[in-house]
Amino acid sequence: MPHIPDSMIPRLREKMMKMKHAHDADPVTSERRLMNFAGAAIRNLIRSGTSRSILSFDQFKAALLTPKTLLCKGVILYLHGGGYCTGDIEYASLYGELMASDVGAVTLCPAYRLAPEAPYPAALEDALTVYEWILKEYPGEPVCLIGESAGGGLCYALTLKLKALKLPLPAGIVTLSPWTDLTLSGASHQYNRDNDPSLTTEKLTVFAGDYCGESDPADPFISPLFGQLSGFPDGLIFVGGDEILKEDALMMHAALEAAGCRSQLTVAEGMWHAYIFYGLKAREADSERIRDFLRSKLT
Repeated sequence: MPHIPDSMIPRLREKMMKMKHAHDADPVTSERRLMNFAGAAIRNLIRSGTSRSILSFDQFKAALLTPKTLLCKGVILYLHGGGYCTGDIEYASLYGELMASDVGAVTLCPAYRLAPEAPYPAALEDALTVYEWILKEYPGEPVCLIGESAGGGLCYALTLKLKALKLPLPAGIVTLSPWTDLTLSGASHQYNRDNDPSLTTEKLTVFAGDYCGESDPADPFISPLFGQLSGFPDGLIFVGGDEILKEDALMMHAALEAAGCRSQLTVAEGMWHAYIFYGLKAREADSERIRDFLRSKLT
């Protein structure tokens, strides 16, 4: 897999900082621009040979990605980020295609409904719909969840919902810079305020308000950090050391361990939000750990 050389890191940070400080009347606009920038970087890493078909559900669509060489049973369910307010099926498919190719597993990428037009519980309902479809279409086979940012939080919220419904839990969960606390209580909102090259607390406040609507942001199905996490499957958490969401990852890892779950946390010092997407040579080992973990759970 090609990687962005370490020498590009300063330029990437500079570009993201400029986007972060752009003044937009609607923060959704700046987030979409940043996601397009991230998507362009990801697209350079994608291998050929992965076929894609579009599945139509009642209120949303999902991309079903099948690698040329299947190495694993089961399915990866990838939940994209974007503050629950941005991210279409093309964005979701980018990293999903990389996962399908790297792991050698069928990967499903839903373009779940977005706030503010469709606030909570729309995203969670759509994630559950796709998970139940997988259980029906791939009976008895393992399912792994992976998500970044809001999608990472949604992985945990979905697992809480599966527990409540007494449905089979995923075999493993991987989250990249997960947003697990929409009350925005993490101390890194302060100590990483100037370090984070992409996110601002002000932007996340808007996204949280749009997604929560009239619901309590401390609801565990919105902020899974506050949920009953016992029985959760093994998981990996990756977060950048410079993120304002750093504490969301640290606190979630601690909560999982306190609940008796097996969680492995990687804090990449000097890195930013969802840094794994950029294919940095310096963090190649993190991508390899994700691949190896998912393969181990899908066999």
